[in-house]
Amino acid sequence: MPAHVPAYLDLADPAFDVTSAAVHEAREQDWYAETPYGWAVLRYEQGTAVLKDRRFQQGNARWPAQNGVHDGPFVAWWAETLLSLEGADHLRLRRLLGPAFRSRAIEAMRPQFQQLAGELVDAFAGRGTCEFVSEFAEPYAARVLCLLLGLPESEWPQVAHWADDLGKSFGIQLKRDLPRIEAALAGLTGYVEEVVADRRTSPRDDLVSTLVLAHDQDDALSQRELVVGLVFLAFAGMETTRNQLGLALQTFLRHPDQWALLAARPELGAAAVEEVMRVNPTVTWVTREAVEDVDLFGLHVPAGGIVQVLSHASGTDPRAMGEQPGFDITAADRPPHSGFGGGVHHCLGHFVARTDMSVALPLLARRMPEVEADGPGEWLPVSGNTGPVRFPLRFRANDRDEAVDDA
Repeated sequence: MPAHVPAYLDLADPAFDVTSAAVHEAREQDWYAETPYGWAVLRYEQGTAVLKDRRFQQGNARWPAQNGVHDGPFVAWWAETLLSLEGADHLRLRRLLGPAFRSRAIEAMRPQFQQLAGELVDAFAGRGTCEFVSEFAEPYAARVLCLLLGLPESEWPQVAHWADDLGKSFGIQLKRDLPRIEAALAGLTGYVEEVVADRRTSPRDDLVSTLVLAHDQDDALSQRELVVGLVFLAFAGMETTRNQLGLALQTFLRHPDQWALLAARPELGAAAVEEVMRVNPTVTWVTREAVEDVDLFGLHVPAGGIVQVLSHASGTDPRAMGEQPGFDITAADRPPHSGFGGGVHHCLGHFVARTDMSVALPLLARRMPEVEADGPGEWLPVSGNTGPVRFPLRFRANDRDEAVDDA
């Protein structure tokens, strides 16, 4: 009998779509496939097991080298982020950064998120068209970040520009984009250093002041750790939320009945966020590296081997999602998705993303009825971190929101 030959998925090809039929076919053939970046896990059971398995650590530390980038300021910074750290260093930083992201603190900001979202939608709802990224997703994500950090909202365009360029570090064309990435890293680092210095002399009720206080305590954040952490938060928090909002609209365009339902039932906002991230996540794979030899469901992964859990393939696996794995914001008891990672590296800012998107999506559904694409737009490759660059939309125009406040 011939040996089993797993499917090969070229994740490094910008034209390859990790949500494509080829990936679904490979998932039916076996639970894993081979890729230029190691093995891809395609099924929910095995993906969840990998994310919880302590024999694996976060694999992102090797991402620059996998893309031919071996030195320079970006590589040094990347090695110091929470994504790349392991063990005691990771746990200490997570413990010190964690209080600023508690659900109660983020939930208290919901009225501010609602006001901001309403202001942005008011600017285009009456004309019945918008370019969704530049008119809503990007300013909303960037201004939420400014609110969180206590930055002047007027500075959001510059922060967004740096975050956008630095966000290319998650893309599969990292080496090509390295000059823009390193320029953005330098600009955002300098800006954050100025903000930290200001909070030392004039503390406020904001996340930066909270972290500066943590810096001054025993077992504290060093100045470098504080700045690295804030720079990472600024770009990751803005870029992923902006992309995920665009992908949410893309998903709802395919399911107009669900869009109308969300408009009528804004309390489904939180469920809509989870369902969108299950079927159309901006983080298309979650990386893990074996710290020892691992025999995994019949596959031998040597120490140092890289495994990518494909978020969409796992999240839409019919073995785990039942007979109706399609998009349904009323579906109960869906198993947890991997859009925020998993295990000890579960996304620290997930409460922020869940809250600001759960505010935005019901409002958009009410104010953008009968929405549809107004042309193809421009999109990032559907590998690495994905989402729209330009996303023109048209909908039935309306002058104001007549719905009751759902706060």
